[in-house]
Amino acid sequence: MRTAGGDGGTGTGGASRLVPDASGGGSDEAGSRQAAAVRAPGTKAGGAARTGGATSRKDTLSPRFLTVHGHRRAYLRAGRGSPVLLIHGIGDSSATWLPVLPGLARRHTVIAPDLLGHGLSDKPRADYSVGGFACGMRDLLTVLGIERATVVGHSLGGGVAMQFAYQFPERCERLVLVGTGGVGPQVSPLLRLAASPGGEALLSLLRLPAARLAGHGVISALGLLGTDLGRDSDEVARVFGGLATGQSRAAFLRTLRSAVDARGQAITMLDRCYLAQGMPTLIMWGGRDAVIPVEHARIAHEAMPGSRLEIFPDAGHFPHHTDPDRFQAVLADFFATTRPGSHTVREWRALLRSRALPPEAPAEDASRPVSASRSRHGDSEGQAGRVGPAGRPERAADGDREAGRSDPAGRLFKAG
Repeated sequence: MRTAGGDGGTGTGGASRLVPDASGGGSDEAGSRQAAAVRAPGTKAGGAARTGGATSRKDTLSPRFLTVHGHRRAYLRAGRGSPVLLIHGIGDSSATWLPVLPGLARRHTVIAPDLLGHGLSDKPRADYSVGGFACGMRDLLTVLGIERATVVGHSLGGGVAMQFAYQFPERCERLVLVGTGGVGPQVSPLLRLAASPGGEALLSLLRLPAARLAGHGVISALGLLGTDLGRDSDEVARVFGGLATGQSRAAFLRTLRSAVDARGQAITMLDRCYLAQGMPTLIMWGGRDAVIPVEHARIAHEAMPGSRLEIFPDAGHFPHHTDPDRFQAVLADFFATTRPGSHTVREWRALLRSRALPPEAPAEDASRPVSASRSRHGDSEGQAGRVGPAGRPERAADGDREAGRSDPAGRLFKAG
């Protein structure tokens, strides 16, 4: 990697200038798609974005590149202030954040990478697990001289964000989960089908122009019919349109199969999300999400003491596209009304040990501290979906949770 300027290691100082590798790196595919990758979703070449606010900056923000562990990584960087890391979902890229990135950059240093195997980043035969991605995010921030950040993740990126907070709590100031994966097994049948044996043959059809044209026709029809999946027709078409090459399809399948199989999502954050205690957490979800059901938002909210929940009733899987102004307003309020979390390694170790059980102990014992913890934090006591202004949970009127009568998430809190 070649750098010029640098950050001085503060993470909040002047923006660094990262010079593209001399070799140019990447494939011809990356070079030919570079301009398209940095336009806001729904924006055509030379046109304005479909969403409001700072369109001139959306259309001119250029990707930067650096090489980490021998692989070229692409990312967007803008603004100055407290750092915010934006992590996109499967098959997507940093372009998904362009409707909200300029607004966030007015007060923050915003870093929006293309995950390895996605967008303009290299697509090697490598580790595409959420743990691997979380390590990649740590390494990226380290190279950029950023020690701590608020981490915002969408879909798969939400699972990566949660894993980042789990693996590196001392480097995470706040956690924002947007339509996140890793809550329950339910997921779009299309993703289950792609993850099943034979998924390679199905996705290989995308190399054929006729198949891509037919796929776009189906997606457009879903949009015209007003289906929940059709609400995200432009985004779905964009994601699957990026799978035209063998490298892209292989990386997509490795990523998908690390988290999803024919029965649905195979990983969950619920068995360890008690470790987010004390970490300011915001959960945002589309009320018409056809990829990951909105019920998962309420489960996650109940399982994470002190979290805030914000539902976008008319949005699908991409609330930051459907209503970017509200999305930014909710984030701004979250920043203004919370202080950065400050987990030390020692505190995190003590919290983990507090839930560890000897082998002979009944698993349900691990759920007993959950109610007390919620009581201390004054949250919604498990009344999922009941939120006040700006996503703040309302206090429950009764003590049913204190009695341990119904705590589906708590039963998952056990040593594994």
